[in-house]
Amino acid sequence: MNKYSAEEKVKPFRLVKYFTFISLVLIFIGTLVFSLLNIHWAKAMQKKKSEDYARLLIENLNHQVFLQFIIPVALKFGKIQLSDEKQFERMDKIVRSTLHSFKIDMVNIYDMSNTTSYSFDPTVIGKENMGGKGYKDAVLGKSSSKLIQNGNWLKILLGFPQNSRLISFAPLRAEQPLSRISGPVLGVVEIVQDLTEDYKSIFDFQIRVIITASVVMGALFLVLLFVVKRGESIIEKRAQERLKLIEQLNRAEHLSTLGEMVAGISHEIRNPLGIIRSSSELLKKKMAGRDPSNSIPDIIIEESVRLNNIITDFLNFAKPKSPYLTACKIEDVLEKNINFLATQIKEDGYVIKKHYDNDLPEINADTDMLYQAFLNILINAMQAMPEGGIIYVKVSAGDNTVTIVFEDEGEGIPEDIMEKIWDPFFTTKTKGTGLGLGIVKNIIESHEGSVSIGSKPVAGTRVEVILPVN
Repeated sequence: MNKYSAEEKVKPFRLVKYFTFISLVLIFIGTLVFSLLNIHWAKAMQKKKSEDYARLLIENLNHQVFLQFIIPVALKFGKIQLSDEKQFERMDKIVRSTLHSFKIDMVNIYDMSNTTSYSFDPTVIGKENMGGKGYKDAVLGKSSSKLIQNGNWLKILLGFPQNSRLISFAPLRAEQPLSRISGPVLGVVEIVQDLTEDYKSIFDFQIRVIITASVVMGALFLVLLFVVKRGESIIEKRAQERLKLIEQLNRAEHLSTLGEMVAGISHEIRNPLGIIRSSSELLKKKMAGRDPSNSIPDIIIEESVRLNNIITDFLNFAKPKSPYLTACKIEDVLEKNINFLATQIKEDGYVIKKHYDNDLPEINADTDMLYQAFLNILINAMQAMPEGGIIYVKVSAGDNTVTIVFEDEGEGIPEDIMEKIWDPFFTTKTKGTGLGLGIVKNIIESHEGSVSIGSKPVAGTRVEVILPVN
């Protein structure tokens, strides 16, 4: 039930976390798509700009060729014949001087029969049918352009082909007096622009945009990851605190019910138990003169004492008293415990090895309650070593705390029962109520301290008690 509650507590945060991560991924993908669209628009604008640029060049070239070549040559030679070396040199000089400052890789001029009359490449002069569809559209008076890109398909797909060329076709017209270029079509002009560097610049810009977007999204992801981890730790900590409070509340309710029941039963038992014990002591005195070897009264007295101790444990656990705080020293309480157990320690082969730090501070505590708690721990340590052994007692001072450590050389506590040792009435001993450690825990926590138990690396059990100085 508690685990389920914790899971339910964390689920809303997990939903927010997943939603945030998905949103971040979608934003990143959207940014990449938007950047790719921007690059596409930039390429389209570059192409449009290059086409307009080509048309302006062709118009200027058309004007220069008509005024400086066609009219003078027609008047001088009577007809235009570029196969004539002088006419070709004149045409070449006009074309190159007109385009010398512009980025033009190739110029071809076709006559009306689709024969190459002029070209930057002398090898194609005189060849027929090289204009293609662009030539046919130009003969009809329509200008056109096409982009040619070379390279493998992957480079073209990613936007950085090996080279890019824009081929533009436009009609070569005769000029009329009132309009610069509106006369009949005399031929077709083809110019080729190399756009490789322009497209490379656009591709470099595309890479910078993608890298910038990746860095920004990566930084956002790291920040989000930190926030999520922090949030998860806070939620988990609060869930654990909530479960701990629920556990303490359930335990308190259980102890309250148990305390009421035990208190009532204990009072009912103690009255006849006292009568039984006093009667047994009286019987022992009367039988001392008649039958000294009779041990029945001793057995009755011993069992009455043991039963009274069990009832006392019940009362101490179920209804612990509030500590009466006075200034005391931990080492004095421990010495009192060791002196009380001195006879048993000597007879059963135990050795107490003590180590107290110098200048241990005084603490405010109930010495009787601490005496009982330490006595229970020492008795447990001795019971863990039936054949005798060494018990280590160490006291050290820390930041406004005093730490008391008890260590024995017994078999230790198995892992499968480690979680049960604090449960009321749980015991592995043949004789015992299972309330000793519970009483220790109640006493230490009533002093606002803490107690923990664990097995040592080799063998034995380690009990650590931490008490505040003030």
